Parts: sequence; structure tokens; C-alpha cells
Amino acid sequence: MRNPLSDKVVAIKPSGIRKFFDIASEMKDVISLGVGEPDFDTPWHVRDEGIYSLEKGRTFYTSNSGLKELREEISRYLGRRYQLQYDPIHEILVTVGGSEGIDLALRAMLNPGDEVLIPEPCYVSYLPCVVLADGVPVTIELKEENEFRLTKEELLEKITDKTKILVLPFPNNPTGAVLRREDLEAIAEVVIEKDLFVLSDEIYSELTYGEDHVSIASLPGMWERTLTINGFSKSYAMTGWRLGYICGPQEIVAQMTKIHQFAIMCAPTTAQYAAVEALKNGDGDVAMMREAYNQRRRFLMHEFERMGLKCFEPFGAFYVFPSIKEFGLSSDEFAMRLLEEEHVAVVPGTAFGECGEGFLRISYAYSIEALKAALARIERFIERLRAQG
Repeated sequence: MRNPLSDKVVAIKPSGIRKFFDIASEMKDVISLGVGEPDFDTPWHVRDEGIYSLEKGRTFYTSNSGLKELREEISRYLGRRYQLQYDPIHEILVTVGGSEGIDLALRAMLNPGDEVLIPEPCYVSYLPCVVLADGVPVTIELKEENEFRLTKEELLEKITDKTKILVLPFPNNPTGAVLRREDLEAIAEVVIEKDLFVLSDEIYSELTYGEDHVSIASLPGMWERTLTINGFSKSYAMTGWRLGYICGPQEIVAQMTKIHQFAIMCAPTTAQYAAVEALKNGDGDVAMMREAYNQRRRFLMHEFERMGLKCFEPFGAFYVFPSIKEFGLSSDEFAMRLLEEEHVAVVPGTAFGECGEGFLRISYAYSIEALKAALARIERFIERLRAQG
């Protein structure tokens, strides 16, 4: 019988995040600090708008690009928050989560053999999506001593005559690293000089602690070179609604819309009506959740310092990325033993690229009570490891 499978797809590794949670789901008394999902319910007024849309029978397809009203609200939101100007008719596409936007952009822009620069550690989807689009992923190893920020020098070192796109995943999952304006200005200089394009994943843009997020598309000369991805999952606690968007020059968005048209048709209609309400009246909800995450972030950093667990201070997203190199275990070994011995589930750093070896991703999208209980178990575990020395 002929092989029914694509060699390209078979060669792609499954997500490293899922392994530990499949095991944890079969265990009792497990505290999970691994899922990148807000623990807040979607704000009631947003849910209510979704319910109302169903009651009114708004259950039909929208346009391929999404509800016009939603695209107009997205345009207004990006203008007031990040000084970005997009035509809602031709330059904004509503997608099934930000992840679809990543896939669409790469498929619309890459020819076979084009290279895509991917700073790692990073979200698990970029590399396989490049491969599926017949591109060549080229990773850039981010350094702990640089607070996992991408530097101009690291970027220049990896550029070749085949480089076409730079993925810019900041605020970063899994490290929590952010890029400040001066970092982005240095990167933009290289991008313009080398005639590259940027895929800027800004899904955590509302979750920064300290300075406000800056979009690279807002810098001089970068709007026409940048596709900006954002969405509702993280900022508005709407993960299950599956709604995101991607913005950029009309010539690129038109080709992405073509793929979206054939593969998806349109994003969920009910979610789109709810998202309009989120953008119109959800600023207070975002601020409340951001403050709660910041409180948890500060608590984790204080506790890590107290127990002597090395961790740089993250200023974005809702993750910390502590180093476990002192214990002589691989990230996978440490995470597995922590799960088996103390029933705490975290994600090995290697799930986000090989340079994540020696680190763990811990999410603080959980209550303070859950974090306190998990940290007590983690401290007990590392004290045993140190005693065994």
C-alpha cells in the first residue's frame, strides 16, 4: 500500500508542551503551572454580547475578512494604543486566533528556500509553520545575560542573501522578555538595510509591566515591512473564542485573505460580535487582569529570590523562565521528576527550542493560592536536590 502521509508533516515533532499535561491529566492532586491561558473568565459584558448575537440569530458567515464593525474597532484600538494606522477594509484580516495569522503570513510570503529568522526560545508554532510553507527556519539563540532580548549583532550574524522574514515574538512566550523602543530601533535599522520583512507577534502587547509596549510597525520605515499579529485570547481572556487578527500592507493582506477564504471562510461569527464589545468597553477589564498578573509576577520573583532559584525579571506576558542549571538535570528530567515526586506540572525550556535547555517555563496565569501551594512543593523538591548535591 502506498504511504498515505506527507514526509514533511511526519518529520515535524509534536508540541513539547503537551507531553507533561497528558501525563498530569492522569494523576491526582496535580497543580499545573504550564498552560498559557488566563485563569479569568471572559468578562461578563463580552460574554453577554456573544449570547445576545445568538439570541438575535446572528449565526451566518461574515465576510472573509471579518465583520466590518470589528475591523473598524481594531483599527481604532491600534491607533489609540500603539499609534498604528490601518485601513479596516483592505489592511486588516480577522483570523481564527493569532496562530492562523502566523500560518497565513508565512504561506502568503514564502517561496521554497526562503529563510525565516526565528529568535528562540519562542512559541512553538513558528518553526513548523515555516516548514509547512516550504521555507527554511533559521534560529537565533537569545541569551539570558541579555534578558533574552534580540540584539542587532545577533540578527546580523544570521542574515544571508536568502533571508526574507524576521519573526519578532515580543513580549515573549516563554521567557517574558520585552523589547524596548531602543532595541526595536536598532533592529529596524538592520531590517531596512537588509531589505527584510517582519512578522511581529504582539499577542501579549497589553501584558507589560513597566513601560508600555511599542510596536515595530510604528517606527519610521517599518509599517510597509511589517505584518502585525494580535488577538483577544490573552488580553481579554478569550482563548476558547478563537479570535485574532493580522494587519499589514494591502498587497500582502489580500493574498492572506485568499488562503483564509479557501481554508477557513471566516472566523466564528459569535466571537466577532463579542470582540467588538471587548474593544469598545474592555479597557478596564484588561487593566484589572494586568494588575493581577503583575502582583503574581512580583510574588514569584520574590519567592524565587528567597529560595535561591536564579531567574531574570520578565516584564511581559505571564511567564517566568527560571534557570535550573545548578541541579545537573536536563529540563526534561527536572520537569518529569517534579511532576512525579511533587505533582507540579511545568514546561521544560526545550519545548521552545534547544537553547531553552536548563530552563523551565512557569505560567503565573493562576491564583495566588495555587502559586503558593505549587511553590511550596517546588521548594521542597529543590531542597532535596541540593541535599543530594
